[in-house]
Amino acid sequence: MKYISTRGKAPKLAFDDVLLTGLARDGGLYLPETWPKFSADEITEMKSMSYEQVAVKVMLPFVEGSIDEATLSKIVDETYKVFKGDDPAPIKQLGDNEYVLELFHGPTLAFKDYALQFLGHMFDHVLAKRNETLTIVGATSGDTGSAAIEACRDRDAIEIFILHPEGKVSEVQRRQMTSVLSDNVHNIALKGNFDDCQNTVKALFADTQFRDSVHLSAVNSINWCRIMAQVVYYFWATLKVASPGKPVSFSIPTGNFGNVFAGYVAKQMGLPIDRLVVGANANDILIRFIETGRMESKDVFETSSPSMDIQVSSNFERFLFEMLDRDAEALSALMDEYKATGKFAVSDALMDRIRGLIDGERFDDDATSKLIGKVYEDRGYLLDTHSAIGVGAAGARRGNTDIPIVALATAHPAKFPDAVKAATGVRPELPDFLADLMDREERCHTLDYDYDTIKGYIETKLKGRHKL
Repeated sequence: MKYISTRGKAPKLAFDDVLLTGLARDGGLYLPETWPKFSADEITEMKSMSYEQVAVKVMLPFVEGSIDEATLSKIVDETYKVFKGDDPAPIKQLGDNEYVLELFHGPTLAFKDYALQFLGHMFDHVLAKRNETLTIVGATSGDTGSAAIEACRDRDAIEIFILHPEGKVSEVQRRQMTSVLSDNVHNIALKGNFDDCQNTVKALFADTQFRDSVHLSAVNSINWCRIMAQVVYYFWATLKVASPGKPVSFSIPTGNFGNVFAGYVAKQMGLPIDRLVVGANANDILIRFIETGRMESKDVFETSSPSMDIQVSSNFERFLFEMLDRDAEALSALMDEYKATGKFAVSDALMDRIRGLIDGERFDDDATSKLIGKVYEDRGYLLDTHSAIGVGAAGARRGNTDIPIVALATAHPAKFPDAVKAATGVRPELPDFLADLMDREERCHTLDYDYDTIKGYIETKLKGRHKL
């Protein structure tokens, strides 16, 4: 399996090179040269498999030529043995043909664990094989950072730097990052918003001299390995809620669009997905695009669902590349226009194609709180602020009610206890293994949103660790 860049000017790479490269050198995002396909019979055969077995089956074509099946199976087993319960991704029924896929049973209580735990083990395997080291720099709006840190902590071959927007993540999210005191973990609170953090990461990757000198790689969903691992739970959920060959829809609360794109990939692989519904908070750039055909960046609002407080959805580039029939030149022109002006527009014909695949709905904080309260009152089920938007979007845009729809519950309600209590009167408690989180020592460095300052900080830390 070879991988190509959305911008069309970077070399084709094998999976292990894409894993370590992250962002392509032409500024694009990597994705497979062709989509592997499963027949209806092959998908039906997965019905009797465990989550781990489904994961190996789904991901094996993507690592062809780089990692053999036995090695992949070992990595998958190591990944998911740290998840709680017998089923890493349980499904709960909320209503008639309405389901919730619980993606918060990993070590940091968020869906990011499903891909990042896998990514950490995959890094270990490839780096050990090559006798190399890696510097990881990532941006987080809340959950990616803690999941990445948990996956990479105490690994001798990796130094990890995570940027989060100062004061704009929940206290639980922050402490899950800053209370990890491993020597190879470096937390940076950036004076800015998530898009500032993400822009900094992209600028570091664009600095080829710096990139090469520190062996830079990515844990954000610009790294294809993240998307690949997220495809698995779309197969898992479909196998659980739909009869063989029958369609299913998904509703995804989203910020960076990686989770939605993983659903799109599952559809390209043969999964009978009817529609993908995008759930957004007041930062509704994707919903506005679906409605108008215009992508236009605006100010970022702070909301009760901070992981979605984003205006620049990086993974939308992969989706747009697909919608443009993989025309890298056309895609690059749109991305250049967006970088220069903060907006672009696409044709009506292209929008018709896009709307045939995705739909969406937005919910402000008040509407989100009411959703949490109603689901708890009606079903006795607690949702966090992000998952509630997924459930709300499913109800608003589900289409044919004969088709099952699965809302992705992307975080444990205890990660946002104040908002959940305000909506329901019930304060969700952290699991026992995180019960002392608020008492743990923290370590974090606050920096201005200035490229040279951040770059200098990383270089100083690496020199101190004898990694530069």
